[in-house]
This record gives sequence, C-alpha cells and structure tokens, in this order.
Amino acid sequence: MTLPFGSRKRPTRRGAAVVEFALVAPIFFALILGIIEFGRMLMVQEILVNAAREGARAAILPGETDTQVTTTVSNYLSVSGISGYTETLSPTLSSNPASGTALTLTVSVPCTTVSWLGGSTWFNGKTLTSSVAMIKE
Repeated sequence: MTLPFGSRKRPTRRGAAVVEFALVAPIFFALILGIIEFGRMLMVQEILVNAAREGARAAILPGETDTQVTTTVSNYLSVSGISGYTETLSPTLSSNPASGTALTLTVSVPCTTVSWLGGSTWFNGKTLTSSVAMIKE
C-alpha cells in the first residue's frame, strides 16, 4: 500500500501528554504557590513598616501615652486584617522621656499567622519585624 505524497504514518503516543503533565504539574503549582506566598510576606512586611511608622509618629507627639500608641498600631493592623502581632516601644512613654530622646517602636508578627497557605509553608518559624525610630518632640 502506498501513502499519498508527504504523509507519514505517525507512531501512536496516547497518554504521553497526561504523563508529562503529571510530572510537571507539581513543580509548576509549587512555584505558583511560592510566588503567592512570597508576595504575601512582602505585603505584610510593608504593612508592618507603615504601622510602626504611624505608631512612632503618635509616640513622639507631646502628651501621648503608651495606650494611645498601642491603639494607633492596633487600628492600623486590624484594618489590614493582621493579628497575632507584638509591639515594643523603647523607652516607654510612661517613663517620661525628655524631648529629643530617640523612641524606637518595633512591630513583629510570626509568618504562620499571616500566611495565606496556612499550615507548613516556606516561611514556617520565621518572624516579620519592622522597627522605626523617631525623635520625641
């Protein structure tokens, strides 16, 4: 039997695409999820920087208290949907620091509490931290 000019009989490769997809899919999806998780951590880090900046700005104003600074940071982070954070102001306003004293506000949150993937992630056991120092007015 002769075949028409230019045509060849192709070998059958049924299921080859399914096998190739099964080999590549886990790597592809792990890469996509890693990009999403890394982007989330960058976003939360920027939110922490802004919250620390807002809190430090409140702390340097005359007449402010530690409670007002905590409320400022808490309001900023709760609007962003971040919980489980810790904040530290050094020195505290209750110690009546003199004008011109550098106040440092540090805000930290464990990565596991802000992860979108939940459970075990690449950032398991890590903590995002931001510190801002400003001079008391």
